[in-house]
Amino acid sequence: MRRIQAFKFELMPTGEQQRAMRRFAGSCRFVYNQALALHKERYAQGAKKLGYAALCRELTAWRHSPETQWLSETHSQVLQQTLKDLERAYINFFEKRAAFPRFKKKGQHDRFRYPQGVKLDQAGSRILLPKLGWLRYRSSRKVLGEVRNATVSYSAGKWYVSIQTEREVEQPIPQATSAVGIDMGIVRFATFSDGTFLAPLNSFRKHETALRKAQRAMSRKTKFSSNWKKAKARVQRIHTRIGNARRDYLHKATATISKNHALVCVEDLRVRNMVRSAVGTPEAPGQRVRAKSGLNKRILDQGWYEFRRQLQYKLAWNGGWLVAVPPQHTSRTCPCCGHASAENRRTQAKFACVACGYEGHADVVGAINVLRRGEALFSSEGQDDARFAHVPRGNVLRGKVSGAARPPAVGTHRSGSSVVHPQA
Repeated sequence: MRRIQAFKFELMPTGEQQRAMRRFAGSCRFVYNQALALHKERYAQGAKKLGYAALCRELTAWRHSPETQWLSETHSQVLQQTLKDLERAYINFFEKRAAFPRFKKKGQHDRFRYPQGVKLDQAGSRILLPKLGWLRYRSSRKVLGEVRNATVSYSAGKWYVSIQTEREVEQPIPQATSAVGIDMGIVRFATFSDGTFLAPLNSFRKHETALRKAQRAMSRKTKFSSNWKKAKARVQRIHTRIGNARRDYLHKATATISKNHALVCVEDLRVRNMVRSAVGTPEAPGQRVRAKSGLNKRILDQGWYEFRRQLQYKLAWNGGWLVAVPPQHTSRTCPCCGHASAENRRTQAKFACVACGYEGHADVVGAINVLRRGEALFSSEGQDDARFAHVPRGNVLRGKVSGAARPPAVGTHRSGSSVVHPQA
């Protein structure tokens, strides 16, 4: 099985290298905006959209133009990768996965990518980037596999390199034999079908006061002055601290779950739809806008989508499976008699079936129902190798690894919610 993995490290560039990297990021931003402006101009004229090959020819003209000859100082393939990013942004827009591409601003998501020509010296903690030379990095772990590409990014005053590698590994067989259902929430971050739960980290909420004070101090400074830049850097450091804490929490949680369970069932939540604003329009203003805004903030602070994304590929690395089930009525259906009603859930936490009298915690009930639905989907679709990689969204979602071999046949039984592997 082929595994593609990224390793991210902090760079320690010299002053000259930092200036060169800022120029490279600026050149990529200029090319992206120039190509996007060209697309908009042609669309206004009714002309056909240019493809990636045609944009590369335009890039060659820009590099040889006297007005933009400074673009030749940047590696040509780095600029071509920027055009590929724009093409991908258009594809995501046409397929309704993202909004229309927007112009890039200085200081926001400054990055550039090398598709080849990168050399790694792990013994000396150095990496060779074309037109930048050897750069030292803070080595925290060993890079495994063959280097495919490297992305250099800038965040909160520091430069980072993300090294993507590829290597062949054996088709994994999960060591665990249990299955678990997970119900996502606000008061409880993740509730499991066995009754245990993970408490939320609430990274943003813990730093919200400090962030508000830093943003207020920044608003009082003259824009683009030295003091304004210092205040902006303080705000960026707080945002970085919030993001790092959230990612660390999610990585530890998903790593533990993927190692201890062979089958994980989650709700197929549409987070983007759940956090839409309730402001409405002047003709039809929304209701309880402030309460909905606070709820949206709490949902985004949990990182539900990132939690599911990490579970998917980590389960694949450990040989497990991820099943996403429809979330409708999971917390309103009785696990004993199957009666579904809004009256079953008396409060946010209490569940009491009006048909059979079963009582329990609503989140635990939801996790049990998620597990049962997931086992049913896995039994009906997860074992059919011919359809395994092409099942629709909401069914079995095996953590997909490019070029991976078909998984071995898996038998399931319902007693005790476990998954038995014949090979184990």
